[in-house]
Amino acid sequence: MDSPTSLAALFLSSFLAATLLPGGSELAFLAFLRAFPSEGIPALLVATAGNTLGGFSSYWIGRLIPARKEMKYVGLLQRRGSPALLLSWLPVIGDPLCVAAGWLRIHAGLALLFITLGKCARYAVLWATWQAL
Repeated sequence: MDSPTSLAALFLSSFLAATLLPGGSELAFLAFLRAFPSEGIPALLVATAGNTLGGFSSYWIGRLIPARKEMKYVGLLQRRGSPALLLSWLPVIGDPLCVAAGWLRIHAGLALLFITLGKCARYAVLWATWQAL
């Protein structure tokens, strides 16, 4: 598989992993780095973009949920606000956290900023760890 096709697959993997569907994009990210070690920056940007868009789609799904429904992770967002979305990369709680942010009507621009920062930091740490090995 060539680099552009692999980047497209990485984007799709990253996007789907950040939705409520099960899956992880870390292995796809590391597999890309192994196959194309000199393309770390494109991999970081593509994986971050896909994962951010997936998380932000969960945010918009949350905006569709009526306000009367009870939801997990609301307390964390109410106490910490949009910076709590830095944790959106975490397994198990990250996706519902994005949905809860939408449900709470957290400012979309701030939500996008903190989701992006959290997801980018995760891939940057993976890349740095891979380079150190």
